[in-house]
Amino acid sequence: MGGTPGKGNRMDLDRIRAYLLSLPHVLETAQFGGLVFWVGDKAIGGKMFAWMRLEQNDSRTRVISYAAGQEHYAELLETDGIFPAPYVARIFWVAVERWNVFRTSEWEQELRAAHNLTLNKLPPRTRAVLAMPATQQKRLIADRKKLMAARAAIKKT
Repeated sequence: MGGTPGKGNRMDLDRIRAYLLSLPHVLETAQFGGLVFWVGDKAIGGKMFAWMRLEQNDSRTRVISYAAGQEHYAELLETDGIFPAPYVARIFWVAVERWNVFRTSEWEQELRAAHNLTLNKLPPRTRAVLAMPATQQKRLIADRKKLMAARAAIKKT
């Protein structure tokens, strides 16, 4: 694996973001100084599977972190430009220093695998919500968010 910069191999934040948002049941939130991509809404038990850094800080440079899975984790760490993701390496996430570590097709394969891995680990009730018709799903998510907000307001008092 591994690409070199050049025509047909260029991936960047905008292209990766567009690709991630094209995957089924993906939502995006702005958190932790970047964009977090979730399979399913957090309100129904959705889980994050990728995080893109928007701003660099004093920690090691990285453009994206994602769920690699236990089977693929060690292999990825042998690739130049990939290292254990800070804070989430224990759950087999990797971080990537630069976009040209993979070719476009390899990026898509890696991120699709991260999405599928996360989707397959969702609890059955969360997957059941994701299988609902869109209008019913949106209504349930809105109701859960209202309930969560009400509970948070009660805790503050």
